[in-house]
Amino acid sequence: MRYRTRVTAPVAALLGTAAAVAVAPTASARPLAKPDQGTPGAETLGDTVYPSLGNDGYRVEAYHLDFAYDATTRLVDAKATLRIKATQNLSRFSLDALGLDVRAVKVGGVAATFELVDEKLRITPARTLPKNCAAAVHVEYGADPAKTLPYTAWVSNPDGFAICPQPNAAHTVFPCNDHPTDKADFSFRITVPDNLRGVASGTLTGTEQLDGGRTAYSYRSADPIATEVVQITVGDYVVKERQGPHGLALRDVVPTARATALEPALALTPNLVEWLEQRLGAYPFETYGLLPCNNDASNAFDFTGLETQTLTLYKPNFLLQEEKKIGSHMMHELVHSYFGNSVSPANWADLWINEGHADFYGLLYRYERGWADSLGLTTMEARMKDTYARGDQWRQSSGPVAAPNAANLFDSQRYLGGVLVLYALRELVGEDVFNRIERTFLDRYRNSAATTADYVAVASEISGTDQSGFLNDWLYGTKTPRMPNHPDWTVTPVVSSLVAPRHRAPGHYPDSTATL
Repeated sequence: MRYRTRVTAPVAALLGTAAAVAVAPTASARPLAKPDQGTPGAETLGDTVYPSLGNDGYRVEAYHLDFAYDATTRLVDAKATLRIKATQNLSRFSLDALGLDVRAVKVGGVAATFELVDEKLRITPARTLPKNCAAAVHVEYGADPAKTLPYTAWVSNPDGFAICPQPNAAHTVFPCNDHPTDKADFSFRITVPDNLRGVASGTLTGTEQLDGGRTAYSYRSADPIATEVVQITVGDYVVKERQGPHGLALRDVVPTARATALEPALALTPNLVEWLEQRLGAYPFETYGLLPCNNDASNAFDFTGLETQTLTLYKPNFLLQEEKKIGSHMMHELVHSYFGNSVSPANWADLWINEGHADFYGLLYRYERGWADSLGLTTMEARMKDTYARGDQWRQSSGPVAAPNAANLFDSQRYLGGVLVLYALRELVGEDVFNRIERTFLDRYRNSAATTADYVAVASEISGTDQSGFLNDWLYGTKTPRMPNHPDWTVTPVVSSLVAPRHRAPGHYPDSTATL
């Protein structure tokens, strides 16, 4: 997979205001090329799990999303301004888009021809964009959060909405290059009635009172974000702020009517951050907090939490439970700030890195506190022995750990199966070397994306031994390898009745985490 070069200028310098970007014909001093000098960009990035996801021929450097929410119609009027850089002479390019009512498109301030084909917004600029040319792409559109689609990121709440884009649904909210390899800087402007509040990933940069009893909230992220972990939400919220370790700004966005009841759960975050920083280093972003959106309906979303960057999405009722019922899962989601958000998957087949690590540290946190897990077990060794016994069954029903497909992507194999791989590596190299592997991997790929091969390479480098054979057997083998230091552990023979394949709607998945 390709990696874009990180932009060193802050998003404000790249975008300024949306209007400034829209009128800029191009950031390149070179003139636009003649129409016959370019070729269309590919409408895929070649992901093995979602082969139609993402687009080539350019990279996105920054997004500015301007949303206006109408509480009467419950519709969103939106403008998306993308700063792109062509990686070829580009006569036409596409953005991922589904369910959006696109009204107008401009490239470099000039009207462009566009069409919606399947889940692609095909854009033909007036002139070909030369390779290395930077240009502003401005899309005006409308969105209905309640619209019925094959899959969607929108969560419609009684007082507004939230979004859950993972893994492949951000393009139901805004036109984008919807793949985690093309991370970009983000800024937001959310206009809402005065009795509501608009919130997004990152830090609040401004509040503007407007005519007609409306308020505009502006946010900017200090670090790039993958489209699958962007958060934009509107509701009757109160923002509760507190300080975490080393002065980290913590902010929780909670339904006003439930703020007091949710306080015991929110107060757990500082200690969670402190525990994790001792193992993985400083928290990687400018802020963190929880978003218990105002919706406990069973069909609101079919997972417990989602690690949207700087703001983890939950249903409120989950967080009303006692600490031993929620603490391990809160750690799971916090770990995703490191594995999943700061270091994103370069291919969706690399999901085990995200989920395996989140469950690994979530379980360690649980067992340190003596909280029994869902099986009644109280140690990592006992849980891994149980998981090891299931290994061949999972490999047959869900594929190897690092070889999923769209139907089984979020099976337990990516979660507990991933934990088992990490446990095996730690047993082989020892805890000290394992911890250095973890930190080196996070430091090397911060604000970027990494493959399974990248993790294997770091493990080999830091341990001083080629680990490719060992880890490839664990990650891609059809049979569960022997566990280091545990020659007595056995694998349960495969029973055909236990391995019937499961099929799920794209973009939706149940909880497979062991941290609940």
